[in-house]
Amino acid sequence: MIYDCAIIGGGPAGLNAALVLGRARRSVVLLDNGVPRNGVTHASHGFITRDGIEPGEFRRIAIEEVLKYPGVEHRQTKVTDVRKDDQGFIVSTSSGVQVQASKLILAAGLREELPEIEGIREFYGISLFQCPFCDGWELRDQKLVIVSDEPTVFHKAKLLINWSRDLIVCTNGRDILTSEQREQLVSRSIRIVDVPIASFTGQNGMLERVNFADGTQIECSGGFVDAVLLPNAKFEAALGYETAMNGGIVTDEMGRTTAAGVYAAGDSAYVMPSQLIYAAASGSKAAMAVMADLTEENWQAHE
Repeated sequence: MIYDCAIIGGGPAGLNAALVLGRARRSVVLLDNGVPRNGVTHASHGFITRDGIEPGEFRRIAIEEVLKYPGVEHRQTKVTDVRKDDQGFIVSTSSGVQVQASKLILAAGLREELPEIEGIREFYGISLFQCPFCDGWELRDQKLVIVSDEPTVFHKAKLLINWSRDLIVCTNGRDILTSEQREQLVSRSIRIVDVPIASFTGQNGMLERVNFADGTQIECSGGFVDAVLLPNAKFEAALGYETAMNGGIVTDEMGRTTAAGVYAAGDSAYVMPSQLIYAAASGSKAAMAVMADLTEENWQAHE
């Protein structure tokens, strides 16, 4: 069987793409390894009617909804290889199964590499987060640390002051702030600590202290940390699509990549941890682009 579209990735982008194509009476196979990036979090926010939903429950509901459409199949397996052929694409999986499809949507998302700081994984997703829009409300008016060794820490501090005015910027030993930025932060009573971080400590996932290499420590009840974001799936060598400097897949406004028949949606294109609603919307657009292109090709074939 040749599917109309194979979707790699079962996050909100891939699931919404499957929903749109299923409703358009297209044959779709959704390939997903079952290891979502937001699996460490207890709740997802910012998606109307689903605010605060547990990520696993969101996924369960979404899969149940897309499988109501007879053209949609879901296979929980890891994609190991993708290659072009005369009829589209052949996708190989870790389960040994190959699927063939006319079109391909890449929606495998990102993986996070956290700073190598002792204790960080104990708190990440519970009291340490990455996105203020996703988790800032839950930490409002608390004493928060902002941990980053990137110059973007200044922007994150400017943003987080909307949720709490009790902020401490920790640069983990890096000189990343300009003199003007330091002056602006200090003028707003935001403390800056440039000493490398030795460890995070607390209980039951709740952060209580940041311990520094010089033996000092600060008390806090939560915070935000920058992680390195890397694409989960990299098939540009096999498929020939263009990527941006940050590793994201270059697309047009509807998710078409520079390789014919290949589309990208969600974090795979953004290389940033977008909210569920952004990812789902991009999946919807990519599916509409697939539908438009298949419709035109089929129309032309029958002239």
